Amino acid sequence: MRKFKLPEKDLTLGYDVRILFSVLFLTGIGIVMVYSASSALALKKFGTGYYFLKKQAVFALIGLLVMGVFRYISLRILYLMTYPLIGCALFFLIAIQVSGLGFSAGGAMRWMRIGSFTFQPSEFARFVMVLYMAYSMNKKQDKLREFSIGFMPHVMLLGVFTMLILLQPDFGSAMILVAIGWMMMFVGGVPFKHLATSLLIFLPLACIFLFSASYRIKRLTSFLNPWQYASGEGYQIVHSLMAFGTGGFWGVGIGKGYQKLFYLPEPHTDFIFSVIGEELGLLGVILILTLYAIIVWRGFDIAKKAQDPFASLLAFGLISAFGLQVCINMGVTLSLLPTKGLTLPFLSYGGTSLLMNMASMGILMNIAASEKVNHVTRA
Repeated sequence: MRKFKLPEKDLTLGYDVRILFSVLFLTGIGIVMVYSASSALALKKFGTGYYFLKKQAVFALIGLLVMGVFRYISLRILYLMTYPLIGCALFFLIAIQVSGLGFSAGGAMRWMRIGSFTFQPSEFARFVMVLYMAYSMNKKQDKLREFSIGFMPHVMLLGVFTMLILLQPDFGSAMILVAIGWMMMFVGGVPFKHLATSLLIFLPLACIFLFSASYRIKRLTSFLNPWQYASGEGYQIVHSLMAFGTGGFWGVGIGKGYQKLFYLPEPHTDFIFSVIGEELGLLGVILILTLYAIIVWRGFDIAKKAQDPFASLLAFGLISAFGLQVCINMGVTLSLLPTKGLTLPFLSYGGTSLLMNMASMGILMNIAASEKVNHVTRA
């Protein structure tokens, strides 16, 4: 594989219709379902049922602008901005703990507030980690088999990011970060023996951390039998499953769901998929799954066809992060995984997640368009 060459100018054609259509459709559904899921809660807390709807609509408009910017931004800029962005990510992850900018919600210090603007540094850190892995492995591809060059630098930065996220604490985001880093190193060409050794060290540490807090133990116990703990730790999962069961095949209709009315916690964020299952039924769930499948398929196809290692690894990392987040959120709502505080891309309420996923989709379409031009020029 040849090393990535910094192009003097961006090579672009149109948007990838399949990704663009899926993103726009999911975002539109998300705005409608955020309003449906949050109107009662917003009316009680803020005196208007449109509070979360308005904010999500603004996030969506800004997100579309961000996607357009990253669709046309030169890969040269992303390549050169890797280390400055790493510095920014580290600053945010540290500042959230040691400054007055971080604030707690649900017992976790995961958010930072600057004026009226709030965002989640772990979402940005995930994006930066993918960018760094692609940059570093492209630059060192001839020496990736060397332990001190191909393995240690990546694991060290990954370890720093992971520890800072665990301090929040955010076990789910930390595990996604580790999984993405491991997969990118594997695909990039780091020897499997190095990766296997790291797993033997990491897994015991993860287990120790998992069982070090009583609330995580309760979550794991309730996951194994949520109905036994229906009034406690299993409350969310029980009501999530009840929502899916009530929805049946056709759903009860948009706005007519019952579980969102102060029964299902976080109906507009972590558990919006449950509200969709109740109000849109199995047909709505299949539609959502199909749109996500199109994005993931196109993302991996773009990564496979990209000729430049940097572009290929970047696409692989971005779509892997996206796919993992989708699978984990859906797995939690369906009681297939223990409860984690992760949003569902394009559907859940939240600006940081929406903006970072829009940026990722823009980059994927950027890479796809550049490869089309390169294919024409090589023909």
